Amino acid sequence: MNTAKEGVISEIERYAIKDGPGIRTVVFLKGCPLTCRWCANPETQKSIYQLMYWPNRCIGCRQCISECSTSALSFGKDGVKINRSGCVSCGACTQACNSQALTMAGQCKTVDNIMTIIVKDLPYYQTSGGGVTFSGGEAASQGDFLCELAKECKKHRISTCIETCGYAKWETYQKLLPFIDYFFYDLKILDEKEHIKYTGVSNRLILDNFSRLITAKANVTVRIPVIPGINNTQKNMDETIRFLLKTAPGCSVSLLPYHQLGTSKYDKLDMEYTLADLVPPSEQEMLRLKEQFENSGFPVRIGE
Repeated sequence: MNTAKEGVISEIERYAIKDGPGIRTVVFLKGCPLTCRWCANPETQKSIYQLMYWPNRCIGCRQCISECSTSALSFGKDGVKINRSGCVSCGACTQACNSQALTMAGQCKTVDNIMTIIVKDLPYYQTSGGGVTFSGGEAASQGDFLCELAKECKKHRISTCIETCGYAKWETYQKLLPFIDYFFYDLKILDEKEHIKYTGVSNRLILDNFSRLITAKANVTVRIPVIPGINNTQKNMDETIRFLLKTAPGCSVSLLPYHQLGTSKYDKLDMEYTLADLVPPSEQEMLRLKEQFENSGFPVRIGE
């Protein structure tokens, strides 16, 4: 499963229109070195398979419990309970669950498996200027597999894009450069201590890789998730603009307003969501930030 020809993905989304130019197929790879508190895809943070429980689908048949070889499942007043330390993610319970109350986040796919799905939409790519977007998690965390997949896409003359947090070895991005047309690059917080506090890692590698990609003449769009009370401060936005003016003046910027989509997934994974009371930024706030970046010479889009 760790060879270049196989990878772990969470899903493949077809006919996407907000993850790069045109109509696109988005391949979500599992595994991310960051643990952003606002993450909308918690099922992609770990590279391993993860069992998810959807209580609204459960009919209480308990077939899953009888199929569990490690006795990691039990049934109570709130439905199925999962002993996460005992679960080996074998998937037997999901096969027994006809109501799909138990599902597995993560599946092993070969490059050929994924390309079979991708090439079905070649006509849509050709007519819309679309292609394939690699997302996550962090797609670059499975660098060898991603490189093989991107190479195969280019053999079919398919446009490629990566959505990346920038936290991977430079050698990974260097290998990807010939096969990636668009880099959508996250810059979340400029202050290193604050970055560690809210994402779990330093931003030094992220900022260094960004500078290297710009020097390498990669087609980079900066994506900034706007998280109220965390990174939408005047200090952080000023620091971000100064950094971009120094390293990539005039680059494209996308401002992504925080949303609450995906927060319900945390319960299904027995994870805690710590920003439950956070309210998305207002339209006025987003327009204010857009104007701030535009006044410094950056073309800006909101929500893309």
